[in-house]
Amino acid sequence: MGRNTRKRRTPLATKAIAASAALALGGGGLIWANFYASAHEPDHQTWGGNQTKAATAQVATISCPDVGQKLTNVPNAARQGVATELANLDKQITEAYARLASTRNAQTRDTSFVQNAIVGPLKEKRAATIDRIRIDIQRVGGSFDDALRQLAACTTQAANQTNAGGQQNNGGQQNNTGGQQQNGGQQNNTGGQQQGQNGQQQGNNGQQGNVGGQAGNGPAAADFVDITKVAPNVQGKPRKSATASTGTFTTRCGVNANKNHNTDNVIVAPGVTNGAHHLHDYVGNQKIDAFASNNTFLQGGTSCQNRSDLSSYYWPVVRVQDGSQDFDQNKDGGGKEGNVGKILTPAQAQIKYVGSPAGKVVAMPQFLRIITGDAKTTTNGLANANAHWSCTGFENKVQLTQQYPICPQGSKVVRTFAFQNCWDGQNTDSANHRTHVAFPDPASGVCPNGFKAIPQLTMRLVYDITPPVVQNGQVKNAYAVDGFPEQLHKAATDHDDFISITKNGLANRIADCLNRGQNCS
Repeated sequence: MGRNTRKRRTPLATKAIAASAALALGGGGLIWANFYASAHEPDHQTWGGNQTKAATAQVATISCPDVGQKLTNVPNAARQGVATELANLDKQITEAYARLASTRNAQTRDTSFVQNAIVGPLKEKRAATIDRIRIDIQRVGGSFDDALRQLAACTTQAANQTNAGGQQNNGGQQNNTGGQQQNGGQQNNTGGQQQGQNGQQQGNNGQQGNVGGQAGNGPAAADFVDITKVAPNVQGKPRKSATASTGTFTTRCGVNANKNHNTDNVIVAPGVTNGAHHLHDYVGNQKIDAFASNNTFLQGGTSCQNRSDLSSYYWPVVRVQDGSQDFDQNKDGGGKEGNVGKILTPAQAQIKYVGSPAGKVVAMPQFLRIITGDAKTTTNGLANANAHWSCTGFENKVQLTQQYPICPQGSKVVRTFAFQNCWDGQNTDSANHRTHVAFPDPASGVCPNGFKAIPQLTMRLVYDITPPVVQNGQVKNAYAVDGFPEQLHKAATDHDDFISITKNGLANRIADCLNRGQNCS
């Protein structure tokens, strides 16, 4: 997404992870790529230079089916065990990707190396983990779909196969502050593969697998676009019905200026340290980590001005890859896993609840959990993508999902999220953390059958970022959202997490404010 019990690493795995630690030194992808080679593999440039370029172009990352998204019916008694095993699957992919990135020279000399030494062993580990998930479910009387065993196998993905590049046109429905996008819009697939070298590092140019980036795992030049050259793509909102809930409720919780960070994710990997494999900003509740629970949420305190709002609002940090280092350069979830560069604190973090154009809303239930977007779109595809990137002055005209915007002088980078606002009326979470909530019909705003409209959480994060420069297929001073290392820091992987935690009747007051058409805070 750690595990509580760790297997002893093999020497090769240890070297692969050690290789990734070189990322933290502010160097380029070649540091990571050549760490293992320089220590143990002669670099046969006299005969293998062209082959090296060809091999790294062929394999950019590892693509594994997302088992968690297929688990829609897990008994409550098995959920903790299953969550731990799902976190193990993520950890296995992370380690396999580190080995992929640290053995490029071996790959050039043996075309079967990736399959035999990386993908094949990964399949065996995943098969054993999926079987443990089966045991956890069946032990408490649940049913297990044997088709899930087929998800053990992973494949490799070339740079031009990832969901990068391509100007996005007509990018799905835009709703409120950037809106919902369920199918990611249209992708033109232009510029998905970057040739040459990425010149953004301090004296260490280069990229790995044509994915660029200070750490060799993205972003690439094709992941950026000059927003002034993108055609308008924001669509209209649904027409409001006579009974629409037209109010707004704003909660002011700060920008995480106190640097409340961790790499956990209590929603998807409870009880697992570093379950996210990337760093989050936290505002609102101040005591959210992997070990927080419904029993402790109300004791967490809050950064919100409204002291009754103890909700947890958290999102992956954005970093500028200018060769600089940050506090987590040698830590899990940070530089050891390809998340490098200077962490940016948002200039603004606006959190607002809005109503439904189709009718009244009901109050959010206590401890409701919602994840919007997908941290794994590079390998999962765009079905659950809900990333929206834009610039101040352009938000009502252009929203991007698959590329980061290069904003004109004086304009700031903006990330916006509009969360699912239809609730099944019963569950505060679901096995895959998705099926208990849904988006409404994009044309009418009406929720699916059996779902109730709840206040829609919208978030707008604004950043002061010196515009990256793309020239001759190279990008300098790139910025990117934190993510799993194998996801290559693509813009589409942006996502946001929320746990509704309120007291003193605040949830009801928010719903009443929206239903009455008032603007409250």
